Amino acid sequence: MISVITVISTVGVAAGVMALIVALAINNGFRQQLQSHLLGATSHVNLLEVERGHGIDNWRAFLEKFRRVPRVVAMAPALYGQMMISGPIQAKGAVLKGIDPAAELKVADLLRSIKKGALDDLKDDEGRPGIIIGQRLADELGLRLGAVVTVVSPQGELTPFGPTPSYRRFRVVAIFDSGFFDFDALWTFTTLKAAQQTLSLPDVINTVEFKLDDLYQAEAMAKEIEKIAGKRFATTTWMEQNRALLHALKMERLVTIVTIGLIELVAALNILISLVMMVMEKHRDIAILMSMGMRSEQIRKIFVLQGTIIGVAGTAIGLMLGYGLSWLGDRYRWIRLDSDIYGLSFVPFQARAWDGAWVAAAAVLVSFLATIYPARSATRITPTEVLRYE
Repeated sequence: MISVITVISTVGVAAGVMALIVALAINNGFRQQLQSHLLGATSHVNLLEVERGHGIDNWRAFLEKFRRVPRVVAMAPALYGQMMISGPIQAKGAVLKGIDPAAELKVADLLRSIKKGALDDLKDDEGRPGIIIGQRLADELGLRLGAVVTVVSPQGELTPFGPTPSYRRFRVVAIFDSGFFDFDALWTFTTLKAAQQTLSLPDVINTVEFKLDDLYQAEAMAKEIEKIAGKRFATTTWMEQNRALLHALKMERLVTIVTIGLIELVAALNILISLVMMVMEKHRDIAILMSMGMRSEQIRKIFVLQGTIIGVAGTAIGLMLGYGLSWLGDRYRWIRLDSDIYGLSFVPFQARAWDGAWVAAAAVLVSFLATIYPARSATRITPTEVLRYE
């Protein structure tokens, strides 16, 4: 029975380590994929005007202030506005972003996911400026490449009768499919000039987007950019814009560690039970060894070593299985997903060496702690009491 419990304990440790490695690999894979998609669609730092609210005039000279800022590898002007876009089927609210196409590709990769049409077609044609829309928005409005849409700006123009909405017709020159619902269903792109005319604005922008050489330095660089820009400007980073999603992934990782970590506790309990039963079965042998002069420390080390060996063996097996399954799962894409719902066609596995290191250390530590009570119990045996009736 003790041998059976020992095997079960080893299997339990291996199962816990394997499950934790695989679960962390899935969490890391999802986080990496989502982060790469999000950063491909947005910039690392955005600079916005918050006081005047009329836009940044003379913006070309304004951009020159940031040319020599450390870590800034690219920047692009942008003009955002809330619009109502009308198609053959229905109308829907959307975000219109005026861009400089060449600069936009340097700070974000969203427009690299164009499936129909081309970015080069984003120019005026017979009085109708071009517009790029997402695939989901095109499906909802019943639009296709080359279709003409009406964009309504609620900001409009100021007339003697008050502000009135302005209308402008665009031609769909490209359709992109990033795999993210919010971008594909809400975002549209046009040139800066067309966006300014639609919003009834002069040659101004309301956002400057920055790309950094190290995305994790976004918060520090945002403060530096604010100092250069002045008091009437504020910055946002990619972490602030996606705080809810990143927090959800972090919470999911924590819950995964706690939940699957309970398997390790069960395995440690099995180690504890097997060692206690061994102490009870071997109490006569322990008494004889102690009567022959073996010290308590030597007796204690026997049981500590046995429990630790179980933990080390189970951990080694679990690591090999965990990393092996993660590699196979990612290579052969075992778990398929609906890309229309999740934005990914399969579950990505990304097993990291650091995760294996701390998981292994935790498993061995738990196994070691499970040996303390049985080892101390073995040293409390009194040889004279045990051998009196033998």
